[in-house]
Amino acid sequence: MKRSLPAALGLALLLGGCSFLNSINPFASSPKIVPTPLGSFDARTSFNPRWSVRVGAARAYRFTPAAAGGAVFAASGDNNVVRIDDGRETWRTAADTELSGGAGSDGSYVAVGTHKGDLITFDASGKLLWKVHAGSEILAAPAVTGGLVVARTIDAKVVAFDAASGKQKWLYQRSTPALTVRSNVGLVPAGNNLLAGFPGGKLVAISVANGSALWESTVAIPRGATEIERIADVASDPVVAGSDVCAVAFQGRTACFDLAGGSSEWTRDVSSLAGLDVDGRYVYVTDEKGAVHALDRSNGSSIWRQDKLLHRSVTHPVAMGDWVVVGDGQGYLHALRREDGSLGGRYATDGSAVIGLSMAADGSLLVQTAQGTLTALALK
Repeated sequence: MKRSLPAALGLALLLGGCSFLNSINPFASSPKIVPTPLGSFDARTSFNPRWSVRVGAARAYRFTPAAAGGAVFAASGDNNVVRIDDGRETWRTAADTELSGGAGSDGSYVAVGTHKGDLITFDASGKLLWKVHAGSEILAAPAVTGGLVVARTIDAKVVAFDAASGKQKWLYQRSTPALTVRSNVGLVPAGNNLLAGFPGGKLVAISVANGSALWESTVAIPRGATEIERIADVASDPVVAGSDVCAVAFQGRTACFDLAGGSSEWTRDVSSLAGLDVDGRYVYVTDEKGAVHALDRSNGSSIWRQDKLLHRSVTHPVAMGDWVVVGDGQGYLHALRREDGSLGGRYATDGSAVIGLSMAADGSLLVQTAQGTLTALALK
């Protein structure tokens, strides 16, 4: 029987004394791991809130907002799906079952997934178009691309449906190891392909047209004597930057590949659950303890490491010009200087964990929290 973390990890933690459950589940607490206190710093930038909307609490799931067609779409554990235009709520609709992943949109269609494995799609005005059963639990935002709505289920299936009718078009499926990380890793559109990371350390390019695998590359190789030690899952979204795609695996490595054919460009022994981001010069990755690393994009060599946010359930980094922004489990945003990683700005949200970061079309940072506040911010 296949199992996923953190549920299956509980017994192992009791028996083996492992201490990374809190890193896997940002809503959990651990008496053995104390978040690093926030210290003083030389403020060199500041966050400027542009608007804020209450979208609903996350409950047990992670939700990331989507920007498309000039609007922002968000979902919540309160089963709300919300459209926001210029900081104002345009419409809000309630799904008839528990939502479990963020909203995906291309501006014309808005799709969300549920814990029962249902995929629900609305049009841009909030009208329900269709609801289908895609399989098992959907923890990631669906991808909406090429006239399709594509859902990824927790058992590593990728299922595509016609966006207008809900008719199934194709299914991509692969086997998974006995023990995997329970994560909200999703699908990243890249031209006519979808990029997806999988358990076992694999990165795959899937054809949008027919669901076939165009190439498969190895981010990390499972190693170790036990099932827990052999976990090497790509548990966060890959990032496309120009002709490159970069990904990172838990208990594995950070790696960049040629987007066209999947050939390896470099690998680096930096492991992560939170994920990474890329700009023109660097790859930024948050490791399992909460340290943020900058790696040279051309060869993976280390540029800097910021370790003043250890054990704070730090999110994946977001590159914003001269700054790199991360959120943490206590509701703070932190701006790190791009060139050396030094702290230069801080912003307090509503006091709950930052669970979703994405970029709006106007360059604003979209921040969704566990208590349900969605805020757009710029850096001064």
